Formats: sequence, structure tokens, C-alpha cells
Amino acid sequence: MIEAKIKALRDELERHNYNYYVLSAPTISDFEFDKMMKELQELEAAHPEFADPDSPTRRVGSDLSKEFEQVVHKYPMLSLGNTYSEDEIRDFYDRTVRSLNEPFEIVAELKYDGTSISLTYEKGRLTRAVTRGDGTRGDDVTANIKTIRSVPLRLRGSDFPEEFEIRGEVLLPWAEFDRLNKEREEQEEPLFANPRNAASGTLKQQNPAIVASRKLDAYFYYLLGENLPAEGHYENLQAARAWGFKIPDVICKCQSLQDIFDYIAYWDVERKNLPVATDGIVLKVNSLRQQRNLGFTSKSPRWAIAYKFQAERAETRLNSVSFQVGRTGTVTPVANLEPVLLAGT
Repeated sequence: MIEAKIKALRDELERHNYNYYVLSAPTISDFEFDKMMKELQELEAAHPEFADPDSPTRRVGSDLSKEFEQVVHKYPMLSLGNTYSEDEIRDFYDRTVRSLNEPFEIVAELKYDGTSISLTYEKGRLTRAVTRGDGTRGDDVTANIKTIRSVPLRLRGSDFPEEFEIRGEVLLPWAEFDRLNKEREEQEEPLFANPRNAASGTLKQQNPAIVASRKLDAYFYYLLGENLPAEGHYENLQAARAWGFKIPDVICKCQSLQDIFDYIAYWDVERKNLPVATDGIVLKVNSLRQQRNLGFTSKSPRWAIAYKFQAERAETRLNSVSFQVGRTGTVTPVANLEPVLLAGT
């Protein structure tokens, strides 16, 4: 009876986690969620024989510290070639036309400005999370990744491969970035320069409880494995969405060069309204067969390219300079500027 109650609470909490963090469509209040979580924590404490490493209660992170283990990537995490102009995109497209000599589709995605991660799932369970590192090997940060509530610990459904990797970006939303910097300013600690640095630094924390407190998010954009559900990259991502992964809904299949330019023009403006930082567009050939045919250079795939947005710049007015005295007696000059919207903040 107790075991059944614990399982029911776990399933219910995971469902609400999915609704809130992946679908952004919560169906209960925070108070109700916290009440349910507390009940589960009390039951698990009273009945340790029913412990489960994938329980929703484990997402808060333990206080244990350990050095990160270095793990060799099964599939190297190569960087993408960068471009800053439409002419270079046209060159990439024309090279693809010549190399394939057959029709192809391009998948356009936003390039999120966070820190790259690769997750391994076996029999529907998260077994390992590894940072990009040097592309050949990275740090095992599984304990920290498990604190991110948009990352599924167990997959939904049953049509996923026995084993696969999924890659994505760990991000710190703008709202959380602003909250953390305000907190650090009050404590006279150095401010984070940008959400990317904050996300990367958080993921390298030795204490998962600190990671859990910073409310990281994670978006996913590529599947690797032997028995993937589809022959198309776009179609595989739609399958992953059904398994519980947070797949951006802005991904688009482009049939022509003009479709690509229209996508870039739209998101160069609209990205300022997103809850997370972006710094460009990624273009990928959709067909996995065609990706294999195009192959790789020593550093990057020939079937993908990243277009980087121009850095945002704005002018503002310096109204005055004041001086703050900290609790240690340190005097800090403060420039008081007219507020201006820049890069989403």
C-alpha cells in the first residue's frame, strides 16, 4: 500500500514537472505541488526500502561534493563552422547542392547561448550527462543535470531506442540571471557577465544543491544512436518531444535559400522577446543519410553551419556618478545610466 502511494506520488509529480517545465502549462498551483513533494519526501524518509535514484525528490540535489570524472565521448562533439553574412550562407547552400546533386531540406534552428551537454539514455533512463569539454572528452556532470527539472530522468512512452544520446544546451533564463546578479550585488560578489557564463559556471559547481537553486533550463537539438526512429533530423526531434524532452518549437524545415533568409530576418528581431539568450541560427541538412554522405572536416560537419547575429549595441546617457560604501569600507563608483534594452535585458 505504501509502495503504491509512493509510486503514485512520483508519477504525479513527474507529470506536473513535465507540464510546468517543458510544456509551460502548469495544471496545479506551486502550493499544491510543494505540498505533494513534501508528502513524498516524508514517505521516502520513513520507508528507505522504496528508494529510487530517479525520484522527483532527488532533483533538489545532495550536499555531497566530488571531483568530476572525465568521460570520452562516444560521438565527438565537434564545433560548427561560423558565418556572419548571407553571402557565406549562400556559399554553404551552393556547396551542398553541388555535393549532394539531389533534392534536400535544411532545418533552421535558433542557436542558444548556453553551455553544450550530451545526455545518454539506456532503457528510457538518464544514465550519464557529459559536458562538451574539448570535443573528445568532457566532465561527467550527471548529478548536476538531474537537478534541472526540464530534463527527463525517465522517458515517456515506449517507442524510444534501447540506447541513444541527445545533445542540447543548458541555459540560464534571463529572469533568473537578473535575480542571481541582484543577489550577488547585495552580497558584494562579482556579477556574472552574461547568462552563458553563469550557466557554465553553475554546471561546474561541486554542490548539486547550489545547481538546483539556480533554476537552469535545457533545450535539446540533436539525436545520435544506432536505431533512431526516423531518417530525418527534424522528425527525430519531434519523436524526442513526445518522449518528454524540451524541443524548441521554433525549429523549421526550409525548402529554399529564401526560406532560410526569411527565418533569419524574423528571428533577428523576435529573439529579443525570448526568455533565454540566443546568438545566431544553426542550419542543418535534414536527411541523416545525406549528412553521412557530406561527412566532416577535421573540426566541423560539412552538413551544418552557424550564422551568428551581429552583437547588439545601443547608446544611452550617463546621468551621474555616485559612490557606494560597502560593509567592508570599500568605496565603489557607480555610473547611473538611462535604462536601455540590450540583448533581452
